[in-house]
Formats: sequence, C-alpha cells, structure tokens
Amino acid sequence: MPPIPGSGLAKGLAVTLRTMTRRTVTAQYPDAQPELPPRSRGVIGLFEENCTVCMLCARECPDWCIYIDSHKETSPPAAPGGRERSRNVLDRFAIDFSLCMYCGICIEVCPFDALFWSPEFEYAETDIRDLTHERDKLRDWMWTVPEPPALDPGAEEPKEIAAARKTAEKLEAQRAQEAQRAQEEQAEQAEQATQAVQAQQQDDQEGPA
Repeated sequence: MPPIPGSGLAKGLAVTLRTMTRRTVTAQYPDAQPELPPRSRGVIGLFEENCTVCMLCARECPDWCIYIDSHKETSPPAAPGGRERSRNVLDRFAIDFSLCMYCGICIEVCPFDALFWSPEFEYAETDIRDLTHERDKLRDWMWTVPEPPALDPGAEEPKEIAAARKTAEKLEAQRAQEAQRAQEEQAEQAEQATQAVQAQQQDDQEGPA
C-alpha cells in the first residue's frame, strides 16, 4: 500500500507538537553540576608510584600525545657481595589533551596500573598550548578516580592480592622468628650474667678461707 501523501509531514508536526508541550529543563551549569555516570571518561589520572617508565603507553598511543622523560639511578646491593641494580626514575609525564582522543589504550596497556580514568572534566583553557598537563596535575586528578566496583562474592581472589598476602605472611613469619630468636638470645645472656654473678660470689666467699 503506497504511503498517504503528507504522512511524513504529519508525523514530523506531531513530534514538534509533543516537544512544544513539554517543560523545558535547562541545566544551569556551572551553578548546577551535571550528574555524570560514575565511570565517566573525563581525563587521565597518573599514579606515579606505579610507573616504571616502560614507555608502553607512549608507544601504543595512536596520537602520540604522551611525553615521558626519565633517568637511570643505581642502587647499592641489598646484601654484601651482591650486584648493583639500576632503575628508571620518572622525570616528566605529560599528556597533551588537545591531541588526546580519549581512546583509553594507554590505560589498558599499562602493565602496572599507573593510569586511570577520572570523571573530572573541567579543565578548559583559553590557550591550546595550556592543554598539555604535567604529572603534578595528573597526580591531582588521580584522587578523583572512583573506587573500582566490588567483586562478586563468589569471584576468585585476584592473583595480585594472593601474591601480596603470601609475601606479607612470609615477612610476618620471618619477623616472628627474629623476635623469638632475639628473646632467646636475651634470656641466654641474662642466664650467663646470672651464672657469672653467682660464680663471682662463690669465689668471694671461698677467697678468705
């Protein structure tokens, strides 16, 4: 059946009439802040303590908007006879948000959880050159990152948490052994001191005779 002439116009006018009869709601921003979803993609926060300067985020970024500078530091051996270790120290971590397309690849590829999505969105600038934010600003945005959703009650414990718990339990056991060993040494030293005092007293008593 062919369409009735003018039916499309009638439908369009019906939509217009329905819209006209609704109350207009205007969000008075910035006086009224928008209610954003909890996991909104606003900006990228940096947790620099986890950054190992592996450069993976900068290499995988399709826009090449991440700038990282670092230097190497040598740490002394942990035990006598060991070898010195070198590690990368982060000097600069900046993101040019005038180039960033918010794809999230850098966050996904980071192997040490140093980058996170923050719902912060108020970072407009009057000069495009000011949209390159350094690590201090990225660090401030890190504290606006919401906590991750809770795991399901029946979910398997993450491997990272299990490994951290094992390490903590091992360190606690070592500390307990060291404390027990120290107590035994103190008790032994006290007993030796008591025996020495008793021997001295016995010598003093036998001396005049």
